Amino acid sequence: MIRRRNLLGAGLLGIGGAAASFGRPESTSKLAAPSISRNRRQLNMVTTWPKGLPGLGRAAERVAERIFAMSDGMIEVKVFAAGELVPAFESFDAVANGSADMYHGAEYYWTAKSTAYPFFTAVPFGMTAQEIMGWIDFGGGQALWDELSAGFGIKPLQGANTGHQMGGWFRREINSLDDLVGLQMRIPGQGGDVLRALGGSAKALPGGEIYQALQTGNIDATEWVGPWNDYSLGFYREAPYYYGPGFHEPGASLAVGINLNLWDRLSESEQALIKAACESVNHTSLGEFTYQNSVYLDLLVREHGVQLRSFPDDVVKAMAEASRDVRADSGRDGIEKRIYESFEAGLNKMTGWAAVSDGPYYAARALGRQSQG
Repeated sequence: MIRRRNLLGAGLLGIGGAAASFGRPESTSKLAAPSISRNRRQLNMVTTWPKGLPGLGRAAERVAERIFAMSDGMIEVKVFAAGELVPAFESFDAVANGSADMYHGAEYYWTAKSTAYPFFTAVPFGMTAQEIMGWIDFGGGQALWDELSAGFGIKPLQGANTGHQMGGWFRREINSLDDLVGLQMRIPGQGGDVLRALGGSAKALPGGEIYQALQTGNIDATEWVGPWNDYSLGFYREAPYYYGPGFHEPGASLAVGINLNLWDRLSESEQALIKAACESVNHTSLGEFTYQNSVYLDLLVREHGVQLRSFPDDVVKAMAEASRDVRADSGRDGIEKRIYESFEAGLNKMTGWAAVSDGPYYAARALGRQSQG
């Protein structure tokens, strides 16, 4: 009994040590040598985010930190910003071919690989953050995502969520559908397809290239995320009109992609702790974006004179109609069709719940605040 208690005590001390080092991957050299020799793993993570970017970039760092802490320092992940190891849009190929171990990015960047990838980030008039989590975790989305990505040698996991995004920054006001004709905008994924259907021109640019394109006039407008991340990239200095809501990304899910050969060589416990680390960051990021967006929206309006605008009704209606066609066109056969059908079925179910829950509550809360003056 005494020996068993000692062993339990040692185990609890080990857990405490991991918790104490949480969020400090640089503390590897300070960890006490383990009593049983195990193989340490050192992995590289490439990302699609500019160096030092809050929110999205921080989410990638958190994944690495939590894997390190939960593995008691036995799995160390080094994070590389876009361009440090590979360009942003080459992250997928780097992981697929094994030149990098993991990526953190947005799945709709890989539309050229499969038209189904945007469903695992965001599609126009699609799922909110809670809904996409529900579909992936409980509605069959993860199994379909695994099947799709296995064809490229990748194991995918949810690794952050921005919540609802804004519609973007515009140099001039959008007063009608005519104002979209000829508009050059940075907007990737199916959102870009919708803009093209309405007469605009869509470009997919990594985050680090957007400001210069806006500054030089190569684009007339850009979307990115929301007030917090958008403030850090300075778009308000070039485009004063900030439009919402973000019809194209109602709840953008970001992904961790892991080289499948590496994933299959991990033990069940290593796989479980990486999954848990990603789930933890997914939860943390949604709360962080929700709070920080409120802080930075006030800052943008109050201190920088940003003008908030809503898309006109005729624009929203046309976007919604085009979105249905764009989503359907992306899932005509094979795995793409099965993903599209699963997504639409999940969206229809959860829309019914939202119609009696979130929507009416927000309307009631707004009415209550108005009555309070």
